[in-house]
Amino acid sequence: MCEMLGISARRRREANATLREFFSHAERHPHGWGLARFDERGTLVAPGVEKEPVKATVSEHLRYLLDDKIDDPTVLAHIRFATVGTMEYENCHPFTGTDNSGRVWTLVHNGTIFAGASLNDYMGLQFGETDSERVLLHLIARIDRAQNRQGRALAEKERFDVLSSAIGALAKGNKLNLLVFDGEVLYAHTNFRGSLHFLKEDGAVTLSTNPLSQGDWKPVPFTRLVAIKGGEFVREGPSHGNEYIYNPDDYRFVYMNFARL
Repeated sequence: MCEMLGISARRRREANATLREFFSHAERHPHGWGLARFDERGTLVAPGVEKEPVKATVSEHLRYLLDDKIDDPTVLAHIRFATVGTMEYENCHPFTGTDNSGRVWTLVHNGTIFAGASLNDYMGLQFGETDSERVLLHLIARIDRAQNRQGRALAEKERFDVLSSAIGALAKGNKLNLLVFDGEVLYAHTNFRGSLHFLKEDGAVTLSTNPLSQGDWKPVPFTRLVAIKGGEFVREGPSHGNEYIYNPDDYRFVYMNFARL
């Protein structure tokens, strides 16, 4: 119901053309846009996440941002077609949160949670209304529990294993296309066929809901978590097998909710 974009590069490379093509798709996803940029240390570039609850193609602020060179090594972007949550700033992606070790996590989501009882506990903690924000809070809670058990911050592979398990369980019955950045590693997951692609070229991996150029785009590995760091795929988890297959009955409540927008 949305589109998302992620870039992980070994070195700085201009991304303006890719971003302009991505945001041009907002004619089909008019309910908000967001952009998060990270420097070589994995720190959000000031002033932080930029987003608005307006169509990207009419946003003066986004046009201003894209007039300047954007060459950050890690980038996340999103355009929203609202299914859960009204057109408010708090419901636009990306979402950020901090785990109990101080690590900042950033998420964009293209999907819908239909079987989400495990996320209900986060309704009172989130700033907005979206199931996507609750997904991020759930993943951070899983990281926190693992860190509490270990008595220390998790290492890179340990973080991957926790996310792989949590996302695999959450994917059952849900459309769960995610890009998540932890300040070091960009994680990607898709369980809906044909809805997440990647292009590897010039020391960078670009991930997008839809191909953005005539390059050699390939499908992201399916029903499993993958990790990208410095423009390279560095880890791939086992398949959880929880593919989401479109069912119009799943969306009946979505259309009723959408009528409020």
